[in-house]
Amino acid sequence: MRFKKQKRHRKAVRFYTTCFGFREPFKVLCDGTFVHHLLSNQILPADAALAKVLGGRVKVFTTRCVLLELKALGPSYSKAFEAASNLSTARCDHEIRKHAVTCIMEVIGKSNAEHFFVATQDTDLKKQLQEIPGVPLIFGLRNALFMEQPTALERQFVKSSEEKRSHISEVELNLLQKVTKDDEEETEITNEDGDLVGKNSEMQVLEKKKKKRGNLNDLKDRPQFKRKKTKGPNPLSCLKKKKKVDPNQHPVSEKADDNTTKRTRKRKRARKTKTTAETGTP
Repeated sequence: MRFKKQKRHRKAVRFYTTCFGFREPFKVLCDGTFVHHLLSNQILPADAALAKVLGGRVKVFTTRCVLLELKALGPSYSKAFEAASNLSTARCDHEIRKHAVTCIMEVIGKSNAEHFFVATQDTDLKKQLQEIPGVPLIFGLRNALFMEQPTALERQFVKSSEEKRSHISEVELNLLQKVTKDDEEETEITNEDGDLVGKNSEMQVLEKKKKKRGNLNDLKDRPQFKRKKTKGPNPLSCLKKKKKVDPNQHPVSEKADDNTTKRTRKRKRARKTKTTAETGTP
């Protein structure tokens, strides 16, 4: 359940950041009911709890009218008043104290230009804020904090604004028509006078040449890196070249080579009979 809740919160925050331009640190505007709920359920510290919900750094705000309202409620809300007085105050130009709901509605305005996340337990304030696109709401339920998903009105507002951006407005259309008319008039005038056409064409050619020269100068100014040349093969790893045999020379037989190279010496043995006959000994 916790993983699903975090996933839902992440999706909602991504929607408001992409479509309405909310950025970190996220600004959270709290009313008295929300501060009282945090203290009664001991969800402290408040900035750390809100940072977990939004998944980013947080700045917690309240208004001067909210502080005065908590002070007027008496000793039962004294702790809530002390805790709220430690928060940074959002600017509300009310010299006389107003109700917290009207004060927060005026701070938010028609488009929530300050990109506030509103944290409240007041159901009437929630209903009024849901009618304004781009106002994310945070509320507490027992020991946990939740963020409301974007309403159908907000999704429709984002869709319609995207469609408006894609289409051309009436002012832009009128400007385009004026520009096209001026271009047509210029072409008609130049076609009447042949000299003007020639001059314009020459000027265009000169401008193109200047642009090319400028590009070449830019290339010269850039740091030039030496390209590595292709090296030859390693001579040690190559085989030796075979000697070419002339076709005029007669091929020598292998047998002749064997006879010349291998010479066997025969050992002569002297026989005793011959030696005795020559000497004349019996």
